[in-house]
Amino acid sequence: MPMDSFNKKALAFMEKTKRSPSFIWRKIWKVGRDDPRRAIHSLKVGFSLTLVSLLYLMEPLFKGVGQNAIWAVMTVVVVLEFTAGATLCKGLNRGFGTLLAASLAFIFEFIAREYGKVFRAVFIGASIFLIGTSTTFLRFFPKIKKNYDYGVVIFLLTFNLITVSSYRVDDILKLAKGRTYMIGIGSGICILMSLFIFPNWSGEDLHNNTITKIEGLAKSIEACVTKYFNVEEPNLEIDETMEDPIYENYKAVLDSKSTDETLALHASWEPRHSVHCHKFPCQQYVKLGGVLRHFGYGVVALHGSLQTEIRTPISIRLLFKDPCIRLASEVTKALMELAGSIRNRHQCSPENITEQIHQALQDLDTALKSQPRLFLGPNSPYNTPKMLAMLTTTARQKFEHHLSNMNADSPSERKPKGVSETDKKVLRPTLSKLAITSLEFSEALPIAAFVALLVELVARLDLVIEEVEKLGRVACFKEFKHGGDVVVDVERRTKTEINVSSFATGE
Repeated sequence: MPMDSFNKKALAFMEKTKRSPSFIWRKIWKVGRDDPRRAIHSLKVGFSLTLVSLLYLMEPLFKGVGQNAIWAVMTVVVVLEFTAGATLCKGLNRGFGTLLAASLAFIFEFIAREYGKVFRAVFIGASIFLIGTSTTFLRFFPKIKKNYDYGVVIFLLTFNLITVSSYRVDDILKLAKGRTYMIGIGSGICILMSLFIFPNWSGEDLHNNTITKIEGLAKSIEACVTKYFNVEEPNLEIDETMEDPIYENYKAVLDSKSTDETLALHASWEPRHSVHCHKFPCQQYVKLGGVLRHFGYGVVALHGSLQTEIRTPISIRLLFKDPCIRLASEVTKALMELAGSIRNRHQCSPENITEQIHQALQDLDTALKSQPRLFLGPNSPYNTPKMLAMLTTTARQKFEHHLSNMNADSPSERKPKGVSETDKKVLRPTLSKLAITSLEFSEALPIAAFVALLVELVARLDLVIEEVEKLGRVACFKEFKHGGDVVVDVERRTKTEINVSSFATGE
């Protein structure tokens, strides 16, 4: 028996081994196909490493630089990032940090050299303590932490290496110059490769990322409203939310804060590379991202209304289907127009965008007023005594029907009089649900909440339009011309992959 189990496991392992090459190849192909820039960046890194390795491989170059050539290789590995902004940020930080540390270490060595060996050791130890303490404390300043943290770490590391080595090495100036030159060569190669060989700009990634988020929100709203008014009952399984396309569309918006801030930081280091050499408004994109997240929370609530326990009957939902779908369609169209204006770098026209939305809101308000008995209280003049009596009788019958079903259980299934606390906790949600469904307006509450969330999205859309309008002015987009055709690509399905380089400070 144990032998059979072993044979089965061995056969299964062999099958997985046979399938693994094709599986790995499909994964590699998918990663490269999703964003071909990844393959180009990999080739750039390989070429840069080969280039700096010549300092070791070619004898004339090695005689000139010696063992310090390893610093150029390490610099390329650490500094060369996916985008030009990230490479500039790390390269300039590393270069200036190394230069400043080498200069300071040389000054301290020049002072300590004039005295005896004991004083020199004490002075080196004291300088290491003083520089290490002050530099580490400097990293806690928010502005330093955000923009120059990597440079401060490199400064501290280089200073300690040179200062400690100077106690055993006679020619400290040669050591400092050699390491500084090699780090400068490595950083220069990285910057040249990032700026002039198929450059990837952080600003462009942030720009495209913003467009993708707006389009994702538009698709989520349209899908939510369509699914809500579908005749088929939606699935309430929460576990399937991760695979829900509605969730996938707005997920990128909710998780975008750190990505936007990182891309904006790297974009601030990039030179002006556009045709008109305008300054890239990275902070305005970050503000727009915050407004989109605020708008996205409303989409999350709208999506949650599809999974409520208490649901409005389809007959009542159909009464408001057309005005709700029209309003959602206008909101979707407005978001797509905003995304199109950012993509084409044209300023938007708030009046043209919101004109149809206001009309759709009026139609929805008319539809709501046409069904007063669903939303107005018992004191409303629209509710006659006969109608109120009918609603009360129906509610009482529902509650009594549920209670009779509970009492009709078999004796073996009934709980004893001494019900435990655990049993009470199990029963409470059921009783609460029965009490809610027996309320007079229980059938109208879900549709009222759904409509309220839809109207709330319209209110939050004004904030999005305002930020996009500011972005157009700050970024010097082309001015909007009345009568011009605006092309909205509603069926666009392109998904932009964004690679964000990490702030790795390790050597």
